[in-house]
Amino acid sequence: MSAAAPGWLYGAIQRRRNRGLGGLYLVVAAFLVLYAVLFPGILTIGGFSKFTQNWFPLALVTMAQAILMLNGGITLAIGPLVSLGAVIAATTMGGASGVPGGLVAVAAAGLAIGAVTGVIVAHLRLPAIIVTLAGSFIIAGIALILLPRPGGSVPEWLSNALAGHTPVAFLLLVAIVVLWKVFLATPLGLGIYAAGDNPLGAFRSGAPIERVKIVSFALSGLLAALAGLFVAAQTGSGDPVIGTPFTLNSIAAAVLGGVGFLGGKGTMRGAICGSLLLSVMINVMFFLGFPPVAQYVAQGLIIVGAVAIPELVAQGRAGR
Repeated sequence: MSAAAPGWLYGAIQRRRNRGLGGLYLVVAAFLVLYAVLFPGILTIGGFSKFTQNWFPLALVTMAQAILMLNGGITLAIGPLVSLGAVIAATTMGGASGVPGGLVAVAAAGLAIGAVTGVIVAHLRLPAIIVTLAGSFIIAGIALILLPRPGGSVPEWLSNALAGHTPVAFLLLVAIVVLWKVFLATPLGLGIYAAGDNPLGAFRSGAPIERVKIVSFALSGLLAALAGLFVAAQTGSGDPVIGTPFTLNSIAAAVLGGVGFLGGKGTMRGAICGSLLLSVMINVMFFLGFPPVAQYVAQGLIIVGAVAIPELVAQGRAGR
């Protein structure tokens, strides 16, 4: 009995986390089928590669946002971090340090900024939304100082490798998801859910709440900066404001994926699926000829519905 208990408990936890994702999977599948009908080229290697390349940065920033939301926080600095990652990549990879030096610089910047933000939030007990809002202005200013206007360069071979005609972006995403699953098996990974769901209970159980929060912010910063590196590889240069749309899109995609704002609710697979839905939805509306204004309205209505419907269903169950 005792040997079976951990497996039973794990299964119960997974069922709770997967609650409501079945409908999301069906909606994503329906949009993918519609997209394939409108654009049959996606069924080719080249078409699939281009689609995943456009989806990949959004998937990364959604993961970056979801890590903090699962931990009970949120960040408004995703967009500026993407821009900073792109700027650092474009200004270092063409120099003496080359691609390895540029990759280290991007990763170090993302980790350092995220960790510093986490330290401020964890030790000074300041609201994450306020700290990251202030940080977003500072990070955006640094990006503009490093590169006042679009410029710099990324080696052509790197652009071809990451954003060419092969599904490298999809393989990278799979690798990152595998690493996330491995991280979840560690005490710090388990602490993200525990601290987000019940901080006081997790603290009394001996979970390193402050360390978990700092690590969460550091990983979030790393993913956002790497997304910027990929965007720079796509465009072949750096742009100090290119990441602006990613802040709200990362929140929207995470919410679409069932990740709650109060922590401990949702899964990373749901967040990634939400980013896929948002990406496919935008492409479908484009092929259907929706004007930009109508696209924004439709996205807003779908996001409101994605948040409201599960809450209404839960209230209906509770009222029975």
